[in-house]
Amino acid sequence: MSTAAQSASLPLQIAITTGEPAGVGPELTVQALAGAATHWPGAQFTVLGDAALLAERARAVGVDWSALQADASRIRMQHRPLGVPAVAGKLSAGNGRYVLDLLDSAIDGAMAGTFDAIVTAPLQKSTINDAGVPFTGHTEYLAERTHTPRVVMMLAGTGKRPLRVALATTHLPLKDVSAALSIEGLVETLRIVDHDLRHHFGLPAPRILVTGLNPHAGENGYLGREEIDVISPALKLANSEGIDARGPYPADTLFQPRYLDEADCVLAMFHDQGLPVLKYATFGEGINVTLGLPIIRTSVDHGTALDLAGTGRADAGSLIAAIDTAVSMAQHRRAG
Repeated sequence: MSTAAQSASLPLQIAITTGEPAGVGPELTVQALAGAATHWPGAQFTVLGDAALLAERARAVGVDWSALQADASRIRMQHRPLGVPAVAGKLSAGNGRYVLDLLDSAIDGAMAGTFDAIVTAPLQKSTINDAGVPFTGHTEYLAERTHTPRVVMMLAGTGKRPLRVALATTHLPLKDVSAALSIEGLVETLRIVDHDLRHHFGLPAPRILVTGLNPHAGENGYLGREEIDVISPALKLANSEGIDARGPYPADTLFQPRYLDEADCVLAMFHDQGLPVLKYATFGEGINVTLGLPIIRTSVDHGTALDLAGTGRADAGSLIAAIDTAVSMAQHRRAG
């Protein structure tokens, strides 16, 4: 058997970071993995977190965590001790570095080829910052740790008619968005989106619809010139490279079936231009994917939900969808 054939026959290795220990991440992880054998028969999971915390939250939501771990060919625990004891719903800066340790371990494993993909449960940015570590978000941290000059945040709804929204800028104040847009930057973003949709999502010819920045896409310059000076020239260059990117479209009318039925992804100019629409349509079943990385990373579309932590009322649907997508992306990458 060839090396490639041997690799293809091995189970996919998926790492799951359990995120903020005071939030819902630990319990959602055990709930999602309760159906691992049925949902993902070709995958093996490594859970990164505090073993005692996972056992405690599993009991709270009625999951037999010990029984799940009994089959080491399916689920493995990679224990990382908490910085301080965790209480559901109560943040502590003493666990800020613990959360980053989980993420670092997953990234290092993926970069080394130990993991085919990583799935991240939600973390609390303020806890990490309160621990003395400057932190903007998962997306930016992944880019820094993997030495990737440009990454793209894409949220996707799963279901019969998937909706994907990628962002030209991510966690920026609104006043800084215009200055952050450039022809070169937009072209590179479109290259990343086009490449990853082809190679990780199995789309042979992705169609990308691009929003304008200003109301009514600038009204021919009367409401702003970014569409004329930056976005349209970027689209022309991208088209010349064989990328099917169209626009710029007014964002207030783009998100309707007559446009979206002909699209594989929308590229929005800033965070709150595209994501409110997607989250309204798919919240609880949507996912976050970081495009452009040398590794595969997916995540949930929600936060730590401190008010639900430890209650058993949190819905694991988004984490299950994130695992689904990570497995699918890893399969496409391996096949390629």
